[in-house]
Amino acid sequence: MTHTRTLLLAAIGLLAPVGIVAENADSLSIGNEYSLHEVVVTGTRNATDIRHLPMTISVVARPTLEKRFEPSLLPALNEQVPGLFVTSRGVMGYGVSNGAAGGFSMRGMSGSAQMLVLIDGHPQYMGLFGHPISDSYQTMLAERVEVLRGPASVLYGSNAMGGVVNIVTRKQQADGVQTNLNVGAGSYGTVQTEATNRVRRGRFSSVISASYNRTDGHRKNMGFEQYGGYAKLAYDISNAWNVYGDVNITHFNASNPGTVTEPLTDNDSRITRGMASFALQNNYDRTSGALSFFYNWGYHKINDGYGPGESPQESLFRSKDLMMGLSWYQSTELWQGSRLTLGFDYQHFGGESWNKVVATGAREPGVDKKQDEVAGYVDFRQDISTWLSLNAGIRVDHHSHVGTEWVPQGGLAFHLPKNAELKAMVSKGFRNPTIREMYMFPPQNPDLRPERLMNYELSFTQHLLEGALTYGANLYYINGDNLIMTIREDGRPHNVNSGKIENWGLETNVAYRINPHWNINANYSWVHMEHPVISAPEHKLYAGTDFTQGRWNVSTGIQYIKGLYTSVITNGQGTEQTEDFVLWNLRANYRLCKYATLYVKGENLLAQRYEIMAGYPMPKATFMGGVHISF
Repeated sequence: MTHTRTLLLAAIGLLAPVGIVAENADSLSIGNEYSLHEVVVTGTRNATDIRHLPMTISVVARPTLEKRFEPSLLPALNEQVPGLFVTSRGVMGYGVSNGAAGGFSMRGMSGSAQMLVLIDGHPQYMGLFGHPISDSYQTMLAERVEVLRGPASVLYGSNAMGGVVNIVTRKQQADGVQTNLNVGAGSYGTVQTEATNRVRRGRFSSVISASYNRTDGHRKNMGFEQYGGYAKLAYDISNAWNVYGDVNITHFNASNPGTVTEPLTDNDSRITRGMASFALQNNYDRTSGALSFFYNWGYHKINDGYGPGESPQESLFRSKDLMMGLSWYQSTELWQGSRLTLGFDYQHFGGESWNKVVATGAREPGVDKKQDEVAGYVDFRQDISTWLSLNAGIRVDHHSHVGTEWVPQGGLAFHLPKNAELKAMVSKGFRNPTIREMYMFPPQNPDLRPERLMNYELSFTQHLLEGALTYGANLYYINGDNLIMTIREDGRPHNVNSGKIENWGLETNVAYRINPHWNINANYSWVHMEHPVISAPEHKLYAGTDFTQGRWNVSTGIQYIKGLYTSVITNGQGTEQTEDFVLWNLRANYRLCKYATLYVKGENLLAQRYEIMAGYPMPKATFMGGVHISF
């Protein structure tokens, strides 16, 4: 391994000086104006020019999301963000429990809770199981999505070990009222609808959205149905202070047909998820900050189903969970070129599970656990001169069961001539064991400790032709241990901290606004995994183009996946299987008038036969068409 690491470091040294460059925050926003001074919030919590941050952040903006005409955010992120891969199993819907998709993989890390999803900086995951609920993350919520690739545990604590997906919610900037309606239908009885109303009157603004989506699925017993609603009210108290509150509720019914070799009947889930938050924000010339409260909850009804020749389940799984917290930060410019951020986080999470006996309705208790996490952090940035910025941070995180974790990070950003940025960073990531891993089901082990890793990264960014051309790459090396895995002891499954991770890889991208009509963009990621994991492709390539002329807009893209692990060898058992495939998607829309736009789209137009999850063949070519109304 020493020899391999030496080769990697040598490659970093060779690549950086010759102009191979990394991710620009706005390079993923097809059709947007590319900014040399992109501002993001995910890397520091306060709005910060991305040039001063050492971490790698990708941004998918609202115009890119709108042109896809999709209810879920995740397919767009899957294409546009190098290093990120999201599993899927059908036309629409990810589901939960057995046969669920929507799992995140970042840089070869593919654990159920190693990628943290945020909405406006507030953590979103199931309190008992600790994983994201992918069907909750709908396009109607998002003004943009910021993806921090690599550990973000200094700012966000546990579960941000692999990275962060931060959904920044919508708001109305200018005075007036705007309403948007979207209705579409397509293959396999798929229907998608969405309505959004945005208002701004002086200091007051609001956003209200509702959606309904369904599909029969491309296999028998694979139906999916979803109802969603979102509301946000905001008020500017003064030029420096504002307050907002929002609520998001989604309910979905998902069916799992099982694998093609082991089909299931009645494997159904009925899930309700809710989120609410309240925030008081301030923004002065030299200081800004926020105090916010959030509360997430869920209720789950799951029937594990039965196979051919088996009897229906005698009892059905039920659970309810919560996650609530308080977050405070204040960021201050101490002197010119400096920025000090102090923050505090408190989280209370957990839930209760039980089985409901079908015949009698009796309740068989499962687990009833609550846990707490409290943390403080400090992040400091100093512009040493016009050409160098220094960033350093540390977090002290205390978990009520597993104890205290210290989390450092540091980095440098070199501001080079001709709009170039060279960045180097080292950061620690960690993940506390979930309640499920410690207390639920046969592998449980209450003595589990946190997972840990170190990430080393070097990147270089540049903008040419007044920002019309952006291209880049970054190299990283990840080394971690204490990963939670299931082994067999005395013939029984048991969770232990014996897993390891050692990955290194390359991520590149290019985006070019050729003229007002044509845009092209591409990204590629490669990861080498010493210990391969399921749902993490070795190679991922996307190339797309966007054309606008008069009332027409046409976009197309090709995604190539190679070495996607659908099965791995664990503890000397199992087999190693990988999938390779090419997907071609095409979208077009035509503006009929000021108020109405027609759209059509086709996916997997090459009719590829492939699987992302073993035993779940994906649909061949699918089509969707509809109308978008705006007034």
